[in-house]
Amino acid sequence: MAEPEPPLSCDCFVSLPPGSQDDHVIFGKNSDRPRDEVQEVLYYPATSHPSGTMLECTYIQIPQAEHTHAVVLSRPPWLWGAEMGANDKGVCIGNEAVWTREAIDPGEALLGMDLVRLGLERADSAWGVVSVITGLLEQHGQGGPCREDPAPFSYHNSFLLVDRNEAWVLETAGKLWVAQKVTEGVKNISNALTIGTDISAEHPELRSVAQAQGWWSGEGEFCFNEVFKSENPPARMELAKKRHSGGTQLLQQHDGSVTAEVMMSILRDKPSGICMDSGGFRTTGSMVSILPRDPSLPCIHFLTATPDPSRSVFKPFIFSESVTPVSRVISPQYGPDDPVRKQPRFQSLVDRRHDLYKAHEGALQTMETNPDAGNALTETLRMLEGQCLTDISALLSGETPAEEELGDLFFDCVDTELKFYQ
Repeated sequence: MAEPEPPLSCDCFVSLPPGSQDDHVIFGKNSDRPRDEVQEVLYYPATSHPSGTMLECTYIQIPQAEHTHAVVLSRPPWLWGAEMGANDKGVCIGNEAVWTREAIDPGEALLGMDLVRLGLERADSAWGVVSVITGLLEQHGQGGPCREDPAPFSYHNSFLLVDRNEAWVLETAGKLWVAQKVTEGVKNISNALTIGTDISAEHPELRSVAQAQGWWSGEGEFCFNEVFKSENPPARMELAKKRHSGGTQLLQQHDGSVTAEVMMSILRDKPSGICMDSGGFRTTGSMVSILPRDPSLPCIHFLTATPDPSRSVFKPFIFSESVTPVSRVISPQYGPDDPVRKQPRFQSLVDRRHDLYKAHEGALQTMETNPDAGNALTETLRMLEGQCLTDISALLSGETPAEEELGDLFFDCVDTELKFYQ
């Protein structure tokens, strides 16, 4: 019996004014992963590190930065990095798996998910993230198993990097890369190269390598996604292209009126495949962020910490001087006994479910066996989410003052959601 094909389907979105209804940048991402994989939500405060400190990433050690920004991350708990997240400087990042003509290094290096977290911890702008990630690629490369499974599965990465003022699309092929600046309107990326001739920055050896490999003649306009597209792409890459097109259509339908609610509705769209639930894979975590252009206003980050956004609650997180840790969305830790830390890796599985995940899974079973009760629960949860969105809107419009308890917001919403499940 053939193994199920690896997940090749995440989607990242951004809307910048005038694409947004208000003077906000709106970011969104669905993370599509193996069906039973958990995503936890973690907060790490800003930290200063002694000079010479080494940092243990998922597979390799690298020198630690002297200062790291505060971050909130949504991640599979077996790895160090993150699928998506934000920092206290108003930067958001999501990554995508891509395949190119450049060979994938079979060795262990930095995962694309490690690069997401490193970018958030070390940069205070979207362009700053481009510099951080490309520098780390040059020094350490990218590679290593991308799922909790002994069967090898690796890929290169593209990234959507967003701040209060602009967005950057960064696409990589090994250590090579191109970047495209986005300053207005709507943009989305999926699991295919999207940058053609509109290149804002690139690796200094990108074109010479393409010429040396015989991929580009050196004449005429250089089109990255044509020159570097994989000669033998995975079968699901065609589906990814269709999903990218569908996501673009959904964004364009709302061009000029994108809000956090609209972004949530796009992430919940099943007919387009954006909200994935196919075979062994599904959307296991989702995130939407509001980044006001006005620097005096806080950035708001909504995270689910549970799979299937069509049946999950987006709960708001705001950086503040005092953030309450939310242990019930943090997975159990296994230390040196964790199968990811033992050689050979991933020879066994451990239970990584956190409390909210388990309660949510029970609720999904109720929805399937008792549709009426499930619909009532979904309606109640959407009312909770709607009230949060109303309160956040009032906060951003200045109708209500910012309260000191903003650091408790995510904790309170998780606690309320758990009570509804009971």
